[in-house]
Amino acid sequence: MVKICCIGAGYVGGPTMAVIALKCPEIQVAVVDISVPRISAWNSDTLPIYEPGLDEVVKKCRGKNLLFSSDVEKYVSEADIVFVSVNTPTKTQGLGAGKAADLTYWESAARMIADVSKSNKIVVEKSTVPVKTAEAIEKILTHNSKGINFQILSNPEFLAEGTAIQDLFEPDRVLIGGRETPEGQKAIKALRDVYAHWVPVDRIICTNLWSAELLKLAANAFLAQRISSVNAMSALCEATGADVSQVSHAVGKDTRIGPKFLNASVGFGGSCFQKDILNLVYICECNGLPEVANYWKQVIKVNDYQKTRLVNRIVSSMFNTVSGKKIAILGFAFKKDTGDTRETPAIDVCKGLLGDKAMLSIYDPQVSEEQIQRDLSMNKFDWDHPVHLQPTSPSSMKQVSVVWDAYAATKDAHGICILTEWDEFKTLDYQKIYDNMQKPAFVFDGRNIVDVAKLREIGFIVYSIGKPLDEWLKDMPAVA
Repeated sequence: MVKICCIGAGYVGGPTMAVIALKCPEIQVAVVDISVPRISAWNSDTLPIYEPGLDEVVKKCRGKNLLFSSDVEKYVSEADIVFVSVNTPTKTQGLGAGKAADLTYWESAARMIADVSKSNKIVVEKSTVPVKTAEAIEKILTHNSKGINFQILSNPEFLAEGTAIQDLFEPDRVLIGGRETPEGQKAIKALRDVYAHWVPVDRIICTNLWSAELLKLAANAFLAQRISSVNAMSALCEATGADVSQVSHAVGKDTRIGPKFLNASVGFGGSCFQKDILNLVYICECNGLPEVANYWKQVIKVNDYQKTRLVNRIVSSMFNTVSGKKIAILGFAFKKDTGDTRETPAIDVCKGLLGDKAMLSIYDPQVSEEQIQRDLSMNKFDWDHPVHLQPTSPSSMKQVSVVWDAYAATKDAHGICILTEWDEFKTLDYQKIYDNMQKPAFVFDGRNIVDVAKLREIGFIVYSIGKPLDEWLKDMPAVA
């Protein structure tokens, strides 16, 4: 029986291993993590992450061929294939600070694998890592191998949160990178055979190690670039009276471009896009390619500009001050159908409003008060370290209240700011909300999900990203 062990029970490791266990009943799968609370949650009825369909998959396999344990060394030593899915945060100090990936957790995992292994192993990079990480890991394993043979593979994940289980069931492609040696090719075949249980072989792409490592960064950079492109257009649409939805719809009809990732919004978030682009920028700089680095930097600059633009629009619309005014924040996760708040645009928008002394009332159906308070008090990049190594949350901010109902969030508010496109926000009783708000009542739609005409009819002053401006707003330009 083939034994698989995954180090890291997070957003990637947990769902990926659960699906492998479901699709390969003859393979024994262990997910290990040094965080005992996290492992306890995976073994409970309340999983540590929210992902549609994940509960069912885990409950079908747990106790059969899928287990979650904090006994990391035992299951690593027994495994034939070890997936490494640990945090690779952006460095905050030292060489490459603010751009380069911090491989501290990866290196300690590699040293532990070498230390406890008693048989040959295939070690699979599942975390997003910089190009040439495999080479460094290979050196650590080889120099500590005690005669054991290790083969390194790169198998980057391409999951989108909110649809991760579906993405795993029917992936566009599975990418496996390995050495172009007989041993390397044998290792590639072993991992390909695992995925071939349910993925058509023509969707399993095998490359060399460096291509696989770079491809993940490239894919995320291309996707983020599309979002920044349409967001840049949204600013121009507002300035000229054009409608970004009409522009992006027509542009997406061009088969060379396609319609995906062309929705104007407050900006992109999530654990990968910004981190991977910063990583790409650093690699370009290290390889003497400043023009290429600057090109990709601009994608992040436009994303930051979009968030600043929304904050400025809110403040300038409300008589140039939000001091002491209650503003309802609807949505805090970086997108709908996930509870993930990593790099969510809501953090920067909320911090911008708090900087102007606004009183925030926040509602998100999947994000806890503890998580929101922690996110608003953390420094940039702190979120990407394991929870037990993150700064402990200071006492909750007095300007922030977290409620569990959109109507409570909006009661007596001066304005509403929609930052996540949860479906329930489309069907709220906006007449009831309007009646219970201070007047004039504002709606700032950062996700373009409300019916603007209907809300204006009720009496709201509405700002929707990239849409023709409300008469009220035309006299109050948002200075960025």
